[in-house]
Amino acid sequence: MNQGNRMINWMHDLWDYPRSITGHGVRSTLKYLKGINSELEVHSYKSGTKVFDWKIPYEWNIYNAYIEHESGERFAELSESNLHILGYSLPLNKSISLDRLLPHIYIQPDNPDVIPYVTSYYADNWGFCMSENDKNKLPCGEYKVVIESEKKPGNMELADLIIQGKKSEEIFFSTYICHPSMANNELSGPVLSSALIQYIKAEYPESLYTYRFAFLPETIGSITYLSEHLDILQKRVVCGFNLSCVGDDRAYSHVESRLGNNLADNALKASLIDLSNVVEYSFLERGSDERQYCSPGVDLPFCGFSRTKYGEYPEYHTSADNFDVVTASGLQGSFDVMKSIIDAFEMKLFPKINVKCEPHLSKYGLRNTVSHKNILDDIHTRSDFIAYSDGKHSLFDISNKIKKNLDLVIAEATLLEKHGLITLFDVQQ
Repeated sequence: MNQGNRMINWMHDLWDYPRSITGHGVRSTLKYLKGINSELEVHSYKSGTKVFDWKIPYEWNIYNAYIEHESGERFAELSESNLHILGYSLPLNKSISLDRLLPHIYIQPDNPDVIPYVTSYYADNWGFCMSENDKNKLPCGEYKVVIESEKKPGNMELADLIIQGKKSEEIFFSTYICHPSMANNELSGPVLSSALIQYIKAEYPESLYTYRFAFLPETIGSITYLSEHLDILQKRVVCGFNLSCVGDDRAYSHVESRLGNNLADNALKASLIDLSNVVEYSFLERGSDERQYCSPGVDLPFCGFSRTKYGEYPEYHTSADNFDVVTASGLQGSFDVMKSIIDAFEMKLFPKINVKCEPHLSKYGLRNTVSHKNILDDIHTRSDFIAYSDGKHSLFDISNKIKKNLDLVIAEATLLEKHGLITLFDVQQ
């Protein structure tokens, strides 16, 4: 089974959990992810805890919700879709008229067929989400509105996993676990991180670098995590990626860091060279937790990675964000991008040539022994790689300089090292 299919299977298992920024849906999700990688550590934070300029909100749990017409017909049942409830809705059990009900029903104006995803985390409210078509079918009359929820002091959970390497320098992957049943904008990130953890443990049991993975509620979770770990993260993290919407196969997206030129930006650009439909977004078009990791005073070397970026595909934040959007091949593509970056770090980043002037490549079987303009002898990539193997340019630098995908650059480094022509170092020479 390839990684894409494995990740899709995990997503199907996680689909129905009623996730929010707190509550039993998050706990169930983290328990499942811990079943994939047992080293995952879950951390709990009490409601009201101050985290920088924020406070952790009350815990919210949803158990059942529906609208019932006086005829007995039910609409917007939570059991049919956990998107039907406005996130963080207060508990409710009362009868009201259709006119009083309608202001509490949310639709997606640009698509009458889908249920939108809507929340009200930090203000008391209640409501339901429906497709516009279903909303328009609501008959006149009285309705019983039932929301079986709890909103009270409790806890917020998040989790992390650290794979200790020989070096204390860290590569940090962050993703979120706070959205209900949506495939790309939720589950794709956690399953990709889970697969990357398994890859590192299998391929690099004594890894050179330390790898940190965080699974947390978006915004409040990353702020909480930074409030507790900022000092050590600033000392150790050399490269980080926020993984969001990484499961479709329409595009590859790079959301730049605030300054757009850190090691993560450089690494991701290298890994995306020559892939189809690569889109670069400035930090001004940010929207996920790169907002926190790159904020002034934090300034971690982070950038954002997506397939089609959040907000840029029509199914975003609706019930249409399902397994028609996310595919095994889309997830596999994201896995391959991140895998190549991990592979580059683990083979040591800085190649240095071991001879003066150009090496005699044909002597090593690395170039055709006959030179003629009509003989196809594509030696430019190898020669260009060697030209920048000065111990000062990283594999990422060289990839971007010669405009060749990172995987190809890694292959060249592997081959030249095998023949003793370069030495790879983990720091600049």
